[in-house]
Amino acid sequence: MGISLYNSWSNKRETLVPRISGEVSMYVCGPTVYDFIHVGNLRPVVVFDVLRRYLEFSGYKVHYVSNYTDIDDKIIAKALSAHKSEREIAEFFIDSFEKDVAAINSLLPHQKARVTEFIDEIISYIARLIEKGAAYEVDGEVYFAVNSVSDYGHLSNMKTDELIVGARVEANAKKRSPIDFALWKKTDKGITFPSPWGPGRPGWHTECAAMIDKLFPQKMIDIHGGGFDLKFPHHDNEIAQSMAVNGNRLATFWLHNGFVTLNDEKMSKSTGNLLAAKEALSRYGGPALRLALLSTHYRLPINLTEIVIEAAKSELVKCETAYRQVSVTLQRLSVDIDGTYPLAIEAFTQALDDDLNTSNAVTAMFDTIRDVNRELRKTVVDTTKLSSLFFTLKTMFHILGLDIGFPRLTTADQDLYRRYFEAKQNHDFQQSDELRKQLVQRGIF
Repeated sequence: MGISLYNSWSNKRETLVPRISGEVSMYVCGPTVYDFIHVGNLRPVVVFDVLRRYLEFSGYKVHYVSNYTDIDDKIIAKALSAHKSEREIAEFFIDSFEKDVAAINSLLPHQKARVTEFIDEIISYIARLIEKGAAYEVDGEVYFAVNSVSDYGHLSNMKTDELIVGARVEANAKKRSPIDFALWKKTDKGITFPSPWGPGRPGWHTECAAMIDKLFPQKMIDIHGGGFDLKFPHHDNEIAQSMAVNGNRLATFWLHNGFVTLNDEKMSKSTGNLLAAKEALSRYGGPALRLALLSTHYRLPINLTEIVIEAAKSELVKCETAYRQVSVTLQRLSVDIDGTYPLAIEAFTQALDDDLNTSNAVTAMFDTIRDVNRELRKTVVDTTKLSSLFFTLKTMFHILGLDIGFPRLTTADQDLYRRYFEAKQNHDFQQSDELRKQLVQRGIF
């Protein structure tokens, strides 16, 4: 069967068949780096990290790219108010973002594309759109002509007539149509870049399309991801440009994760219902927050509450306890815990094959933990079965990105364990309690 994913382009599940056999190209829209991210911004970080990990586990060579929008009106405004350069502002918030990514145990993409490093390529891309008759210049600004492509708005199911009637876009006398969008912006505020149309900077919607065009020689990738809110206009506009310049929809699969609400309300700065990622990570810890985000299917909305997070923290303790106990037991029995072993992982992989159903994968993980606890309670340890369960858990934790470790027993630890069990067998409970305290302090009991 292989891996199936829900394609927002076709609105159905489809089997992943990479354009190049054995390789998967993936691009995920990254942050505009003008402020600290909120907890909702962590969801695509976690979702597409798990997808990347699972694709690699499944044997694919993955080329994963994400971007930083490091020049933008909001960045310019913050730089002016702080009396700093746009680069200083961007660098500060990129560093902050990457620390949050590390705290929730996500891997950084293979490539982190900064818009300011691709200005020449973006200008060249815009020039090609003009040559194709899909874009036009007016008074130092360049706009994309939406009527130059057919089926605009297919991804989000937005219709051009409805957009015009509904006034979904800003009025601008320079545009031929109110739904045309900016590719190059003329500006006299903040940093500008020279171009054939005069000094300015790129429009947001052309940045990702141009960078994908440059970074992926095939000009069309396997997977393009991002939050549901990016479907329109950002992703529709990326597709329109790619259709005009390359004759393709930019990506075979378009994947979108659902929204994150906080205490049953949409997160919003204006209402004050916003939880900064740093605060959430500090308050709950990365592993618990990650588990909470993975416990709901990525396409569904998730409502973060204290109850949800506390439940995740409690479940995480079960994971840590079982993993510690099984690793210690195997080490005491001289089993190599760094090797490989046959895995009992079918239910877990079936869940992830089914549109990255992390909710069901988490259920399969806890089924394995129950099996571990059942084996540990037996008087006679089945080393073969326990080893399989240990390596299965190890693999599951890695794919889900749950940063759960296990203790390494030293010779002194082994001796402490031996004396502890001897004291118990001899009914020397005072001695056994004292030795148990020492084992707990070492984090191995």
